[in-house]
Amino acid sequence: MESKKPAQLLSDQAQEPGDRLFRKILSEQLYQTYEELLKILSEMGLSHEWRWYNDGKAWLCKITHKKKTVAWLSLWENAFNTGFYFTENTGAGIKSLDIDDKIKSSFLQNKPIGKLIPLTLEIDSKPKLEDFRKIAEYKVTLK
Repeated sequence: MESKKPAQLLSDQAQEPGDRLFRKILSEQLYQTYEELLKILSEMGLSHEWRWYNDGKAWLCKITHKKKTVAWLSLWENAFNTGFYFTENTGAGIKSLDIDDKIKSSFLQNKPIGKLIPLTLEIDSKPKLEDFRKIAEYKVTLK
């Protein structure tokens, strides 16, 4: 039996991302997790901005530190995904981070996209935000 792949949310350009919309389309748990993520971003001095991208026909959130892109965020039916991108050199430090071993092994198996290697986190609850924080802290320290 084929399992249904979760649908990406925010695929309507007229639907501006924001608190009112998120309260309506996200489960209570996922909305609270998103709010907690925003607190983490604030504590770390990171900015976030939602933009419409025609190539993917969806709104994505770009998370930055000064001018440096730290991560990308997309909303899905049952979780939100954050994508970090590393070069071969900067990705080597992922192995030494105190994060879930499944994330490390998944990252090591990922194929590069051009010169960048993706690291994707699927976050559906507050406890998973700690791995996000540790990876974001590492990313911010990179030159």
